[in-house]
Amino acid sequence: MGTEKLHEYVEALKSENEKWVSEVVDALGEVTVITPRESISEVCAYLRDKQGFDMLADLCGCDRGPEEDPRFEVNYHLFSTEHFNRLRIKVELSEDDPKVESVVALWKTANWHERETYDLLGIIFENHPDLRRILLPSDFDGHALRKDYPLRGYEPYSLT
Repeated sequence: MGTEKLHEYVEALKSENEKWVSEVVDALGEVTVITPRESISEVCAYLRDKQGFDMLADLCGCDRGPEEDPRFEVNYHLFSTEHFNRLRIKVELSEDDPKVESVVALWKTANWHERETYDLLGIIFENHPDLRRILLPSDFDGHALRKDYPLRGYEPYSLT
């Protein structure tokens, strides 16, 4: 299957609200829609309720590096169990305001994905019902997958 059907979803998004689609990336048989962070809940609700993307297969964050602006991104991998299509939605976030609305109200599976992204990258999911660390100890200093996190941590390393 080509990406023609996926582009129909993109056109449907644009028809519903042209501001929802900032950019479209078509690569390697996949389509990614970059959407403003203010719109993520509306975009996801529309795709779930009107286009059949009933499954959040994955949600993950990425640190593009402290020299990049925007520094962070959150990728939402959506799947339609009815049409067997996959679509990726991406939100880009600046280093000084790494916040985006939680989608837990739409897909319960987002709970742990958002917690993991918060834990490892420090991205804040606003209105998340229980945003706390999930993998690292609660007293862990920093966010281990940030590209500026020191390889040996913040504590002085000692061989003794």
